[in-house]
Amino acid sequence: MTFEVSGKLILNALVMYDRQTDSLWSQFLGQAVHGELDGTKLELLPSQLISLGAWKEAHPETLVLEQDGTAYDSYLRYYFNESAGVYGQINPDNRLLPKELVLGVLGNDAQKAYPFATLMENPVANDGFDRQDLVVVLDRQSGATNVFDRRLDARTLTFEEAQLPLYFTDRETGSTWNKETGMAVS
Repeated sequence: MTFEVSGKLILNALVMYDRQTDSLWSQFLGQAVHGELDGTKLELLPSQLISLGAWKEAHPETLVLEQDGTAYDSYLRYYFNESAGVYGQINPDNRLLPKELVLGVLGNDAQKAYPFATLMENPVANDGFDRQDLVVVLDRQSGATNVFDRRLDARTLTFEEAQLPLYFTDRETGSTWNKETGMAVS
């Protein structure tokens, strides 16, 4: 179900509010949809989805807020039940499972989603998108994903999975690259 606020369509997704202006913010649209900041867009920042274990291994000083020792129970309940969206699934689409995790890429003229299930099968994907040559990588152990530009100087590199976890190689130079940093390590 969708609903309207001030003549604007609100999608079947999380709507938040801020305490300073009481504006309503659409998670899906990334902008205020009602209130003093109506129409204001949030700045998109690069981010990474990674397991807590892998994050804490790389950043042992990290503190995690827990309530009653169950930091993630509500998230687990959400992801492992059949319901989708705030009001349930209202527009069935068989291209992906209702709660399929995707890596989203926002270009200048388009957007693209790379399903995690596909990346688990093929953790290094060479792709062209929005007039750019990209490589999308997933580390199966941590679940970390990244997108890098495949162009180096005047040539486009072709990447493939390396023998060691967390690494990928390019066919043109034989270099080995780190999936988390995008830096060549040998």
